[in-house]
Amino acid sequence: MRRLPLTVLAASLILAVGNASAATQTTIPAAAVKAAEQLRDKAMNDNTSYQIVESLTTEVGPRLAGSPADQRGREWAIAKFKALGFDKVYTEQVSYPLWERRSEHAEIVAPFPQPLALIALGYSSGTPKGGLTAEVVRFDSLDALNKADPASVKGKIVYVDARMERHKDGQDYAIGSAIRVGGPVIASKMGAAAFLLRSAGTDAHSRTPHTGVTGFKDPKEAIPAAALSNPDADQLTRVLAFGKPVSIKLDLDCGITGTYTGANVIGEFTGKKHPEQIVAIGGHLDSWDPGTGAIDDGAGVAIAMAAAKLIGDMPQRPDRTIRVIAFANEEMGLWGGKAYAEKHGADVAKFQLGTESDFGARKVWRMSASVKPEARGAIEQMAQVLAPIGVAYDAKMAGGGGSDLSQMHAKGMAALSLTQDGTDYFDFHHTANDTLDKIDPKELAQNVAVYAAFSYMAAQANGDFGSAAGAFANDAAED
Repeated sequence: MRRLPLTVLAASLILAVGNASAATQTTIPAAAVKAAEQLRDKAMNDNTSYQIVESLTTEVGPRLAGSPADQRGREWAIAKFKALGFDKVYTEQVSYPLWERRSEHAEIVAPFPQPLALIALGYSSGTPKGGLTAEVVRFDSLDALNKADPASVKGKIVYVDARMERHKDGQDYAIGSAIRVGGPVIASKMGAAAFLLRSAGTDAHSRTPHTGVTGFKDPKEAIPAAALSNPDADQLTRVLAFGKPVSIKLDLDCGITGTYTGANVIGEFTGKKHPEQIVAIGGHLDSWDPGTGAIDDGAGVAIAMAAAKLIGDMPQRPDRTIRVIAFANEEMGLWGGKAYAEKHGADVAKFQLGTESDFGARKVWRMSASVKPEARGAIEQMAQVLAPIGVAYDAKMAGGGGSDLSQMHAKGMAALSLTQDGTDYFDFHHTANDTLDKIDPKELAQNVAVYAAFSYMAAQANGDFGSAAGAFANDAAED
């Protein structure tokens, strides 16, 4: 064999290494990019998603987990998947504590008697028959409650008075939800009789309180817990400012009454080349009971269903399976997402990419991703397709996968975050005002365009996005 000169041999080795490196990069074929652009443009003028959420909120309405409407919601989802032409429709059981709300009432009895608008929180216990009356002690933050002398709280109604402000990314919900979830637990451990908070919401003028879940894990440790509307919280704060003892009578009829078995409802368009590989999208099917669950999260279910249908209507099925999951009972502890991750976590490497829509129906304005380094180029390709409809790519921010699919991401699923404009989302979130009129059909369609385009490109990619057990354990460091 003739020996190559050293310089030629070195050049050959460099070229070989370069080719090998290029071969490991995940890319989106040009034909798939073009098809995704066509999907994007078609979705922007398609009203399927609005028809879906209109159907859900009208025919089923509020869908409190474990209520009679929970079953109706599942039946609706199964029928809707079939009507939309999904190849495969099935359910997977999800069990969780059954919490029921029956009634709630509160009033200031001294020094200035008057009623208060409030709503019980998930996993709250009920008050004794006839209600309870106790003095109120106010704290301006969760930290202040944590630092309080338990003797100052024992036997009293704890009131945490912290106001959320509007932000495009909804960042203040981290404050509001922490108080709602953690505050009742802290108050219970200190011996409080009950817990109240200023609603975790940004509407300043509506006497519409915001419900939501508490952090109680054991019903024996639960105390009555409720949220005041913002104007009623303002009023209570003004009354307390007089410096006189303030007493409230609280009467909540609610609590855990057993265990309920519901289900995640799943629809698929089966991949023609790699049917076992999954692009996962979805929303949660349950809602709180005051409103009709339009923005939280009928919109998310509708966005995912409509995006998948657009892909399913193409002349050929995508290379990989598009799976839409309508999750059970997200609202009271991610029960559907946790059950899904427990069942499918061992197969996380089969999940190409995933994310869930659960932040309303305003336009998507930001995309971030948690993928392997070799797939960043493919994410850039997605970003270029989505940029014309107002989506900016933040390459430094991690992608969490949304609420329920965060559980699969924690197992190692490559994930996106597609952030909607949440400026007014917390005006309506978990309230009686979460109704269909809050959804703009054109803005909803933009969401579908985003989900359809990215899902199709992920399904057609040459290569994967890095899903593997424990793959994204350090995501927190990327934020």
